[in-house]
Amino acid sequence: MKILAIGPLWRGSNAGGLFMAMSRQGCLIEVLDEFYYISLQSKNKLTKVYERFIRPRQVIEFNEAIKRKIKVFHPHILFVYKGAFVLPETLQYTWQHHCKLALFYPDVSMTAHGANIPKCMPLYDQVFTTKTFGITDMRQHFGVKNAHFIPHGFDPQIHRQLPLTEEDKKNYGCDASFIGTWSPKKEEWLTALKKALPDIDLRIWGEQWHKANSPELKTSIQHAPVVGDLYAIAIQCSRINLGILSERVSGASSGDLITSRTFHIPGSFGFLLHERNEESVLYFKENEEAGFFDGPEELVQKVSYFLEKSGLREQIRLSGYIRALREHSLDERAKTVISYL
Repeated sequence: MKILAIGPLWRGSNAGGLFMAMSRQGCLIEVLDEFYYISLQSKNKLTKVYERFIRPRQVIEFNEAIKRKIKVFHPHILFVYKGAFVLPETLQYTWQHHCKLALFYPDVSMTAHGANIPKCMPLYDQVFTTKTFGITDMRQHFGVKNAHFIPHGFDPQIHRQLPLTEEDKKNYGCDASFIGTWSPKKEEWLTALKKALPDIDLRIWGEQWHKANSPELKTSIQHAPVVGDLYAIAIQCSRINLGILSERVSGASSGDLITSRTFHIPGSFGFLLHERNEESVLYFKENEEAGFFDGPEELVQKVSYFLEKSGLREQIRLSGYIRALREHSLDERAKTVISYL
């Protein structure tokens, strides 16, 4: 099966990890990374203005590159990961070249990431979503009848047990950590944790935490993301890794029930303390393979409890790691995706 995969390849990218897992399953993979064509990473305000000005031209060049690659590679399937910059006319062109269309959509809302995704959604032959509620949302909003649920997984080439140096422990060692993008709910719950346990060494890595106004979190916010190997190291160095989920946003019927961190943390040999819901408890057994909490009050209770129970914490960490290796790698997810394709 020849697959032209569209999505980012930076080290630790969920898209790139899935593409490589599909390659390990025997597919012939060619990848076009939108970051090679579209400027998205600048922090300087003036540069951001310039990027927005030139982005329409970059999007056109990116889509022309997809068409050129189709002519040369002759793929059986165009496999798009998220697809914020893929245009409807590109998908129509792909059809004309006898190539099937598949979308892997990893986010909560289908309407929060630009106009192209809603326009393209009905054109795909198959759609995969990492949200169970995404199947209903896609059918109600876009008439999609061919959606399948595929949970996230961990990338065994990135999220793995690593030898830790004393420098690693100094830089990343802490009682508890949260690694992820800021949201009001996450700020609120982490603030409650810090208020209740003011002496806890809490560290927060991720994007957009400059939006946080909580004085309690000033010393905890690291003002930087951790990705790739540093992500796995930070997970291992933290006694407790928090899985606080994103709240509901416009265009979605629910907030997150699981996320990529649900599997990255155990896959990286970290202890996972995850927000409890009807879905999250299906992947790891409570108090055997992960800890769970419901709301900020229980979050405080469970953090206090597991910090005191180091032996139990290590036992759960090992059991969660074994469960992740057995069932939750991207190689296992790739097998399921390929079976549908």
